[in-house]
Amino acid sequence: VEIARKAHPDLILLDIMMPGMDGYETLKVLKADGATADIPVIFLSALNQIEDKVRGFECGAVDYVSKPFQKEEVIARVTTHIHLREARRAIEAERQKSERLLHTILPQRVADELKNGRTSEPELFDDVSIFFSDFVDFTENSRSLTAKELIGELNDIYTALDDIMEANGCERIKTIGDAYMAVCSISNRTADHAARIARAAVEVLKYLKERNARNTLQWKIRIGLHCGPIVGGIVGTKKYLYDIFGESVNVASRMESHAETMCVCCTQQFAKAAGAGFTFCNERKAHVKGVGEMGICNLSGIV
Repeated sequence: VEIARKAHPDLILLDIMMPGMDGYETLKVLKADGATADIPVIFLSALNQIEDKVRGFECGAVDYVSKPFQKEEVIARVTTHIHLREARRAIEAERQKSERLLHTILPQRVADELKNGRTSEPELFDDVSIFFSDFVDFTENSRSLTAKELIGELNDIYTALDDIMEANGCERIKTIGDAYMAVCSISNRTADHAARIARAAVEVLKYLKERNARNTLQWKIRIGLHCGPIVGGIVGTKKYLYDIFGESVNVASRMESHAETMCVCCTQQFAKAAGAGFTFCNERKAHVKGVGEMGICNLSGIV
C-alpha cells in the first residue's frame, strides 16, 4: 500500500492469499485512501469460486483472473483497463473544462443549477447593485491598433476587472464591446452589496491609473452605479446568455452616461446604501431618461 502511495502506478495486480493482510483487506485500504483510490486493481488468485470473484468485485476490483493464467490474457486485460482509466481521465478533464466554461459565462448560482441538471428560472432580486462602465474615446484609440492588439488590450483590462469584481464578491454579467456590466448580490446574497461594488469601482479606477502610468496607450473610463430591484434570467436556448433587466439596470447605465472621464457617478440612493465608508461629492439633480429627475453624485473615494 505504501509503495502504491509513493509510486502512483497505472494499475495494480494483486493476489488474494498473502501473509498478514490478504488481498481483500489490502484493496479496502487502497480504496479508502484518496491517493490510491483511483488506481485500478486486478486480482490474480488461485481462488476461483464464484463467491471469491464476487467478493473481489464488491471490494472494488476491476477484473479477476484465476490461476493458472495465460500471460497473453493478463497483458490484454491490463492494457484494456489502463486504456479505460486514461479514457475516464480524459472525460473528467473535459467535464471540468466544461464546468469552468459554464462558470465564466453564467453567474455561479445559475451555472450550479444547470450543472446539477436543474432548470434555471427567471428570478426577481429585490435589491442588488449594478456597475456599468465604458471607455472614453474607444473608437479613436482602437483605430491605432490591429485587431489582435485591440483584443489583447481588452482581454488584459477585462481580466483585471473580473479579478477586482471577484475579490469584492461581485461578478461580471457581460461585456458589449467596450461596455462592462457587473452586479453584486445575485449568486451570493449580501446586505452590503452597495459597499462591495463601490469598493470595486474605486479599485477599477486605481488599476487603470496605474496601468496608464506604465503604458503609452491610455485607456480612460466612465463608471455608473445604482442599486435596486432587477429581474435576472437566461436568454436563449441554443446559446446561453444570462442577463439582467429592469429600471435599476437602465438607471445604472444612465449614471455611466452622466459620469465624467475617470470618475464614478451614482444615484444618491446608491450613495446612501453604500454607507459611511465612502466619500461622495458634487451632489446635483439630473434628468434621467425614462425616469425623470433624480439626485446624483460622484463617488470620490474610500474613507
